[in-house]
Amino acid sequence: MAAKIPFVHEMDFEYEKPQQVSPLIRRLVAKNPGPFTFRGTGVYIVGHGEVAIVDPGPDDPEHIEALLKAVEGEIVTHILVTHRHMDHSPAAHPLAARTGAKVYASTIPPKPSECDALRLEAGDDHYFTPDINVEDGERFSGPGWTIEAVFTPGHTTNHMAFALIEENALFPGDHIMGWSTTVIGPPDGDMTDYFNSLE
Repeated sequence: MAAKIPFVHEMDFEYEKPQQVSPLIRRLVAKNPGPFTFRGTGVYIVGHGEVAIVDPGPDDPEHIEALLKAVEGEIVTHILVTHRHMDHSPAAHPLAARTGAKVYASTIPPKPSECDALRLEAGDDHYFTPDINVEDGERFSGPGWTIEAVFTPGHTTNHMAFALIEENALFPGDHIMGWSTTVIGPPDGDMTDYFNSLE
């Protein structure tokens, strides 16, 4: 008998409205539902006053305005991107331009694919380049919060998760999802790397 994975398909949220999910974490769900985003990309705001934003999501004016409204009166100090897929990274630089924050992500280039039209996952953000390279174990902090980078290749060559030390929480990007299994699409995705990252 095959094991049944307890996927979480129910979610209480309102699009583009920040929701407090823990003392240090607010979640805002982008209005981009689809086969690779489920209800929409989860964008996370960490801290209060001086904040980090994890995976800012799609470059959609309504979404960016909602993010700016969610952090109104606060200083965005870091924009952290787990990987360069179209549902995670495109809003990073437009948001940085409006807030003055720097964009942090791995600069390892994706492995090129000749079959973009046949992809089984969200497309690559070919224009994305971070301001600052992030490496495994690197830490970023603000008032009351510390985030540590955790290199998790597999879904993509350059995938990086981010751990919030104070709450023992992990922002896994697309490395682990509660609603589905993760897509590992070669050549940029690698199943061996994925299982090693799970370990």
